[in-house]
Amino acid sequence: MASLIPSANASGTGSMTLAGPSTNSNQTITIPDATGTMMVSGNMPAFSAYANAGQTVSAGTFTKVAINTEYFDTANCFDSTTNYRFTPNVAGYYQVNATVSFGTTGAAEIIAAIYKNGSIYSRGTDANMASGTFGDSLITYNELIYFNGSTDYIELYGLVSSNPRTGNGIRYYDTWLTSRFSAAMVRGA
Repeated sequence: MASLIPSANASGTGSMTLAGPSTNSNQTITIPDATGTMMVSGNMPAFSAYANAGQTVSAGTFTKVAINTEYFDTANCFDSTTNYRFTPNVAGYYQVNATVSFGTTGAAEIIAAIYKNGSIYSRGTDANMASGTFGDSLITYNELIYFNGSTDYIELYGLVSSNPRTGNGIRYYDTWLTSRFSAAMVRGA
């Protein structure tokens, strides 16, 4: 039979409480046969933010999306004022989601991408707008990404490629088509 051996942190003075269920039924917690850090909601970084202003960019080049307004940032890991980047302080695997809002006035390919540590990591969906079209498009990005918990960071970028017939720019809108960016830890390292 295994035993539970509490061990105090050498520098800590707090206490640990194991609370039983509030019902008359028995509950079981099974701890896997592995060494690691047990994650609880208090130490799992997550953020959600959006662009609250338009941003005009040139065609043919990836441009960082100015995600400047936070819905929430549980561990203060998202910079919404200067670099518009997420740098989580806990190593692990994070679900990353983004939507980039594009406005086009002609033929173009539009792309959303995540840059990790300053270089393109992967592209999300892309779309091709036909010649003579005018409209708004939402391009999405979803990926599970590993972060080392200290120096790894990500940023959201968008691109509208020039087309021989047009070469239009794009604009990130601050209406209901707002560009959004979020990430949440799903598993420790």
